[in-house]
Amino acid sequence: MAATAYAETAPAEAARRPRPVAARRIDPLRNGVVWIVVVGALLAGLVAVNVAVLQLNVRLDGLARDRATLRDENAALASQFSTAKASPLIQARARQRLGLVQAADMTYVDLRKR
Repeated sequence: MAATAYAETAPAEAARRPRPVAARRIDPLRNGVVWIVVVGALLAGLVAVNVAVLQLNVRLDGLARDRATLRDENAALASQFSTAKASPLIQARARQRLGLVQAADMTYVDLRKR
């Protein structure tokens, strides 16, 4: 009799117990591939930013060299200008090239009508 009672209660307990819901299984291979793609995209972006920064640094270095060259040229031109505008040098060149001499005696002519 005990066996019969057990047999009768077993299907009743099975009917009362809720069936386990099949849990959604996460595919580790798919999940890993997604992370690899995300990390790869981030690394590619990082490399692209570094290349852009390197190109800007090269351009900036070239501009700095150009600026230094222009400053040197400006300093040389300023030196030439100050030498050229020196009064004794101008007078010497006028005597040599044009044969001009400095006036010994100055006279003024009054051109107003009286």
